[in-house]
Amino acid sequence: MTPEELIKKVRKIEIRTKALSHQIFAGEYHSAFKGRGMAFSEVREYSYGDDVRSMDWNVTARMSAPYVKVFEEERELTVVLMVDVSRSGLFGTAVKTKREQIAEIAATLAFSAILNNDKVGCILFSDRVEKFIPPAKGRTHFLRIIREILEYEPQNNGTDIGEALRYLTGAIKKKCTAFILSDMLDVKADGTPRYEDALKVAVNRHDISVIRVTDPREKVLPNVGLVHAKDAESGVSRWINTGSRATREAYSKWFSTATLGADKLFIRYKVGHVDISTDQDFVKGLITLFQGK
Repeated sequence: MTPEELIKKVRKIEIRTKALSHQIFAGEYHSAFKGRGMAFSEVREYSYGDDVRSMDWNVTARMSAPYVKVFEEERELTVVLMVDVSRSGLFGTAVKTKREQIAEIAATLAFSAILNNDKVGCILFSDRVEKFIPPAKGRTHFLRIIREILEYEPQNNGTDIGEALRYLTGAIKKKCTAFILSDMLDVKADGTPRYEDALKVAVNRHDISVIRVTDPREKVLPNVGLVHAKDAESGVSRWINTGSRATREAYSKWFSTATLGADKLFIRYKVGHVDISTDQDFVKGLITLFQGK
């Protein structure tokens, strides 16, 4: 992509996401994520009806009278976009590739955060953390994030969501709202997710949401006879007889197992999630995710 093409693409995404953020998502985003955290404000004397769980026992002992802690909602959030830039994101048989769809969704989330005066950071990951952009505010910062998502060339090809989650836990000390944008196809041989342990730790520190971006052709193998296929991440290539019913059924079973395994994990750890395909407008999906928070 030439510099001129990149600037044109970034500008196009900015115009579209700016309109969406202003017209649709500002209210949804605000109601979904604002006020999720509580920050200590002051202590005051206990009044009838106060929750005894908010008692400050140290001050109470010192003053020989009951005192309670007063908290206020944290109005400023830190939003972290965890963007999968592995080679599988280059796949797309519809209007866009998975990575292009992810870029537009990420831009909309980032702009919604900026409209609400929140900080936005970004973790680009493959099977390692490729790049970390610390949280900050402002249009210039927003444009930098979008440019990186669109043009970044990963050093590695694979996917390791657990590694990205562990990095988030170590790099962001204060509670944040993190969005994982990925196809989430990071599974063991039996189709179960590889990132459960890292997710279990991360959800205890941060508010995690998953936006799973897939392509229609990933779900079902078409019956087009003998084809030569190459795995974008491992580089392994082989001939596949898609005319074989057993082959198509085995693939569908694998994909279904991987998807259901991730779904069970999200439910177990109370992780908000939504599926968005490359042939769909992502607006409805994001609103569904926001309203489910």
